[in-house]
Amino acid sequence: MTMQTQFSAFLLAAALACGQDVALAQQNANNTNPQNHSAKQDMRNAGHDTKNAARNAGQATKKGAKKAYNKSKPGAKRAYNKSKNTTKGAVKGGKQSGKKPQ
Repeated sequence: MTMQTQFSAFLLAAALACGQDVALAQQNANNTNPQNHSAKQDMRNAGHDTKNAARNAGQATKKGAKKAYNKSKPGAKRAYNKSKNTTKGAVKGGKQSGKKPQ
């Protein structure tokens, strides 16, 4: 999977996670308890819902970032080792070609 595809999948997952929290917050706002019908309590409930949504979105972002890091780490190591070996080979080849034939 390319880095661009992984990043797109990560953004989609984050958007879906946030969308579910917003939908739940709206559902809770529509099903208010008649006993807590004051504006003050409504503001408190909205604040708590927002806090919970932000916490859930943060956890989803953390999980997605950690997964992307762990998935890309072996490929980065492999690319590093291949370029290191290629560079060593080029240096050796340059040294050999620079010698005068006997």
